[in-house]
Amino acid sequence: MDSTVNSTQVISTDSSLPFAQLHAWAVSIMVPAAPAILLFGLISNIINIIVFFKAGLKDNVTTLLFFLAISDLTFIILITPTPCTKIILRFARSWSWPFPLDFTYLLLYWPAFTAYDLSAFISVSLGVMRCACVAMPLKFKLVFTRRRTILTVLALFVLAVSLRIPVLSIFRVAWRTDAATNVTTAYLAAVNRVAMSRINDVMNRGLVVWINYAIMVSCVALLSFKLFQASKIRRSCSSKSDSTSKKTAGDGLSSKDLQVIKSVVIVCAIFIFSQLPFLLYSTARLINPELTSTSRMRRLFSFFSHVSLTCSYLNASINIFVYYNYNSKYRSVLISLLSFRKKH
Repeated sequence: MDSTVNSTQVISTDSSLPFAQLHAWAVSIMVPAAPAILLFGLISNIINIIVFFKAGLKDNVTTLLFFLAISDLTFIILITPTPCTKIILRFARSWSWPFPLDFTYLLLYWPAFTAYDLSAFISVSLGVMRCACVAMPLKFKLVFTRRRTILTVLALFVLAVSLRIPVLSIFRVAWRTDAATNVTTAYLAAVNRVAMSRINDVMNRGLVVWINYAIMVSCVALLSFKLFQASKIRRSCSSKSDSTSKKTAGDGLSSKDLQVIKSVVIVCAIFIFSQLPFLLYSTARLINPELTSTSRMRRLFSFFSHVSLTCSYLNASINIFVYYNYNSKYRSVLISLLSFRKKH
């Protein structure tokens, strides 16, 4: 869901260019909204980390959700300078920058989306593990132990960093001296930007995102079918007043298991919908290389970038609502923490 936008073209309003109105709409609505979304995401993910830690990382789902909150929080912290730069360019153009503009706009951009990639991989793992739970509920706990889950997250972290090495190597801080004043200043140097960006386009924007998306959609479809099937069984059991069957309706899955599946399905669905704008425009960019930040189609590119970035902010911020509504353990721990604070 990343977008490489030239910082000098972040806020430009040349109405003669194609798609200028679309771009202007995105700038006027999405740019001001970004700080509020990110602030909420910062607070919500800190709460998620505390609650899951207090609940105890005793099962694979809680462990994965704990690390998902950490990766989402890391993404939000690292990406925050980028939308803040856009805000300044939008509402305080005359502000005197004490350092090069690229420092706040680009320096942490790719590390931020490396963390976002890790969140995507963890979300995919959640879906796969829940599908495995449905396929083999009796063996599930033996296969996906807590230790193996932690090792899986570490492997996913290495994978996320490795895949982003081409773009992580582009920007570096360099120094130059003004011959007239003999003053040395820092600037952001770009190395092999075109070649590394193209590798990133093909690999991370193309192959990886499509694999993630296909796996996630398949998992959501399977789990949604399982929930539908379990719902039918429960209605049948309810009509027969069979209380014992109600507890294990759904091929051996308990009510608690079904609630966990619901929460995973919604988290995965949020990922699917938030990833869709990026999936569409990144694929279009591979087909039509003219869709870049420096071509005549840069307004259209910028519009999709704003939409994609806003969706990524939301994806990293709103899981707290899912956990509170569908995770009884999360809800009870959060309420107990809030009650404790009120008493003191």
